[in-house]
This record gives sequence, structure tokens and C-alpha cells, in this order.
Amino acid sequence: MSNNKPTLYTSPSPALLDLYDINNTIVVIIDVFRATSTIATALYNGAKCIIPVDSVAKCIELGKKIEAITAGERDGKIAEGLEYGNSPFEYSKEFISGKTLVLTTTNGTKLLHMALDRGAGHVITGSFPNLSAICEYLIQQKQPVLLGCAAWKDRVNMEDMLFAGAVIHQVKEHFNINCDSSGIAETLYLNAKSDMYGFIKDKQATHFQRLTNFGLEKDIRYCLTPDIANVLPFYEDGKLVVHNGQY
Repeated sequence: MSNNKPTLYTSPSPALLDLYDINNTIVVIIDVFRATSTIATALYNGAKCIIPVDSVAKCIELGKKIEAITAGERDGKIAEGLEYGNSPFEYSKEFISGKTLVLTTTNGTKLLHMALDRGAGHVITGSFPNLSAICEYLIQQKQPVLLGCAAWKDRVNMEDMLFAGAVIHQVKEHFNINCDSSGIAETLYLNAKSDMYGFIKDKQATHFQRLTNFGLEKDIRYCLTPDIANVLPFYEDGKLVVHNGQY
């Protein structure tokens, strides 16, 4: 029976993406701190769509052209020339509802464009705030899956692997998983799940330290909270929109 199940792999870093065949594959872009958490939040709060771009210059140019909100960060801080940053708390319903957001981030939007360039079947974005929507969709689709961790400048990071592990733990009965990085991710999650904030703090996760140095503990806690912005961001026609299909 197991041979009838689709495959699931985990890429711990964008630098490893070319090791995987992602044609006809659902690629889940994972950038927990903070791009994909912020994408889920903005769409959950009514954003019309989010246009992910891979450079600050493109973000500024497109924002002017279509009169959209331009936002993004480099190295955890609002990028020069942009109006807003990458904190989910910036995108309340009152602010973002009905608006278009053009977003660029250090790692997540870069990986999304890499996946598209390599012929991904289709792309969705995942984070703890929309964990259940991701898992339900992957189970329902019955297609091969790649969990793509955005990492930090190609270096593996803990929080993205934790999220990959959380997904694997929920969906593994529905997939063929013959992939050590998936096993590592699930093991990490099972060790951390009772207190993920405490776990990554205790393990001195590098991105945790980076954001803490900017006083962003509240963002970190939010980004580790399951199902508080439980929508499915789906990439089509150059933008991320809420997928309204039945799970």
C-alpha cells in the first residue's frame, strides 16, 4: 500500500534545492521568522494579495507602479527605502484589509523565486500560524511534497526545521518519507513541541538571538503559535492569495 503514497522530502537550505526534482511537486516555502508567518497573518487579516519579490529595488518600483504597500527587511531590519517591515504585528485587519502588499525578505521570498525558477508544480507558504491549513491541504492533494526551509543565508536554521517537523508529524501516514532531513526535522519538533520558545532559547538558535537583539520577543512567540492565522497562501499569477478550496 505504501507504494501508492506520494513522496515527501525536506530541503533544509535553499543551497540544497537543486538536489530535488520539484516538477509536479507542491513546494512549501517555510520562513518562520518571519516572512511566511507575516504572509499568513496579512492574508488572514484581509490583504487582497501579496506580491513577493526578490529585491528591494523591485519592491520599490512595483509599489510605485501599482500603488501598493511596500514592505520588507534585510538582516531583520526594515530595508532602506521601504515603508514597513516584516513583523506580523504591522499587518492588522484595520491596516491591511483590501490592500496589496509587495514584500521582500532576506530568505523567504528568495527561496520562493528559486522554486518557481526550478519548475515547482505549485507553491504555498507555511508557518506555525497556518500549520493546520498546510497539513490539511497536503493530505488532501495526494501529490509529491517538498518542504523548503528558507534558512538564513543558506545556513540551516532551527525554527524552519521545527516547522517542517511539525508538518511531517501530522501528515507522515499519508506519504512515503525516505529522507533523513525529514527524520531530523520531526525528531527536533518532538523534542521541542511542549515549549518551542524555551527550546530555541535554550539551544541559542541564531535567528532567535538576532531578533531578540532587536527586541522582537513578541514576534518570536507569535511566529511559534499554531493556527492563529490559519489560511492557505497559494502562489498564482505572480501573487500569493488565499486558497479557498475545500480541504
